[in-house]
Amino acid sequence: MKLDRRTVLGAAGGAVLASVAERGKASPVTPMRRIAVEEAFAIPEQLAALKALTATNLQDADVPFWRMVTHNDTPFTTRIRRQLLDLDEERIAIMDANGVDMQVLSLTSPGVQMFRPDEAVAMARLANDRLAQAIARHPDRFAGLITIAPQAPAEAAKEIERGMTRLGLNGVMINSHTFNEYLDEEKFLPIFEASSALNAPIYIHPRAPSAGMAEPFMKHNLETAIWGYGAETGLHGVRLIVSGLFDRFPNLRIVLGHMGEGIPFWLWRIDYMHGASATRKKLGKTPSEIFKDNFAITTSGMNWPLALDFCRQALGPDNIMWAIDYPYQDSPGATQFMNNVAVPDAEKRMIFSGNAERIFSIRTR
Repeated sequence: MKLDRRTVLGAAGGAVLASVAERGKASPVTPMRRIAVEEAFAIPEQLAALKALTATNLQDADVPFWRMVTHNDTPFTTRIRRQLLDLDEERIAIMDANGVDMQVLSLTSPGVQMFRPDEAVAMARLANDRLAQAIARHPDRFAGLITIAPQAPAEAAKEIERGMTRLGLNGVMINSHTFNEYLDEEKFLPIFEASSALNAPIYIHPRAPSAGMAEPFMKHNLETAIWGYGAETGLHGVRLIVSGLFDRFPNLRIVLGHMGEGIPFWLWRIDYMHGASATRKKLGKTPSEIFKDNFAITTSGMNWPLALDFCRQALGPDNIMWAIDYPYQDSPGATQFMNNVAVPDAEKRMIFSGNAERIFSIRTR
């Protein structure tokens, strides 16, 4: 069986509750609140549905990873399933061991986006109810993002309204494409209308590449975190930028993980090539201005000081949030990275918690 980077990192983490520190506590640092904003959970019904789906001959680039996770009992897969399902003791113990004050929880990718529309709508509601219950049990430790079924846009808009106004959640999670369709298609406008009206930021999380781009990634197992996730989600972000979406919804906020899925490093060239084209849609701002005004990025899975330094300069520290990507990434590594990086304390506080409090409307303390 091929193992991607997440598998290797995950297998290296603690496999039992006795190892909640995940290879040791993070390094001490000036006291400050730490909010990790891309932290996954699952519900049993989702994992059971993924197990059934990946037992079929479905041709989808997400199938190999989720077939491995749901059909095999290895140290990695059993740990991942256990930690995804746990919203109490082990998760909070690992948070405590690493100085994490709060996790912003979201249903693990691909969410409900591989299921039939009716099944997806019902499971999204169930997941959001379970999430709200977990937050009620631990209101100082958890916030959460709403799961929606983009394959049913009108129902997705209703669930955003329910999640924001009745469940008290903090934004929306969408796992990139849904049945190979991207959010710049007109059919998905109800999702943006609801999010914009309710000031609900949308976190676009990776999944494996859509059918039209997946094949070249598969030969060397590149469809997952090593390359495919970022390439696919970065494409999605650029499609939204050049579609004119932000001229229609100027206050809409999109969040991208993994230091912006590569987009910050390409902004100069995207501006240049967009301006040189006579055929692309004219925008009210340049693509880089849209990215700085309407996007935020997180550090999830990218514990690299050089990348953080570039993004601080390119986007400003007020557009960056800290994340671990639990349980797929190593908690001590992510915390030690941000504890030790050479960033002024005022900026570090913004990245660790201040920006998340503002963008996701999380209560300050």
